[in-house]
Amino acid sequence: MTLGRIFIAVAAVAALALGTDGAATAASSAASSAGASAGAEPRQPVAETRVTPGAYESAPDEPACVRIRGAQACVGPDGSDRPGITVEDTAGDRLHAAVEYYQHGYLGTEYVIHNLAGKGQVRGSREIGKVVTFRVALYRGDRMVKHGRWKTVQNVAKYPTKRDTRITPATARARAKLCTTTRGAAMTCFAERGSAYVLACDVRADKYQARAEYFVGGDPTTRFEIRQLAGTDTCGKAEHGELAISMYRAALFDGRHRVADQLYRYN
Repeated sequence: MTLGRIFIAVAAVAALALGTDGAATAASSAASSAGASAGAEPRQPVAETRVTPGAYESAPDEPACVRIRGAQACVGPDGSDRPGITVEDTAGDRLHAAVEYYQHGYLGTEYVIHNLAGKGQVRGSREIGKVVTFRVALYRGDRMVKHGRWKTVQNVAKYPTKRDTRITPATARARAKLCTTTRGAAMTCFAERGSAYVLACDVRADKYQARAEYFVGGDPTTRFEIRQLAGTDTCGKAEHGELAISMYRAALFDGRHRVADQLYRYN
């Protein structure tokens, strides 16, 4: 009987120690996660910017990829089989694949490429920054139904695009070839002087986010988006090299909910 009681007492002490360690570990993990999220917030936080990018990785020899069932997104160096950022639809269903990404470690502007071409098709852009944080997602129409984890890579592009921090709605109008607005809150401008670019600007101090939605090179199977999340009088910019902008519109969103937009205009 004495040995049995001793064994029970030792077991109880061990269980208590393990429980304490587990709680400490969980608390430490939660604090660490909270700190990382706080550091990733943009100047004016909104729903889409609550992400915690992964640890930076140096440029690999082969594309760095993320996958979910039905889609794959990759960021690859210039000499690889998938240079720039690409997204592939890997399933024959009613959903389409998309890649969502941030550039230069800045969460105020989110970019999205929707691959509307179907199973086995790859779409993307060569124009990326020095640092790219990206994830793969599946959409049904304009509604996201599934997404993967964020991944960050750097020093992938040999000639990365630069982040222009001086663009305001006023300078966008002055530089651009054409501009369109919706309810005076979201503005889309673009120019094609040697290198085509698109600007999405937020021109009103409210809770809504400006968005540019457009197609390039006359290709109806790839829709690009710039989601400007940083707030009033800020603009996001995307470059497209020698490809011309073929259709475009300005839109306004409240998180993931569309508030207003225009009909597409043809260039």
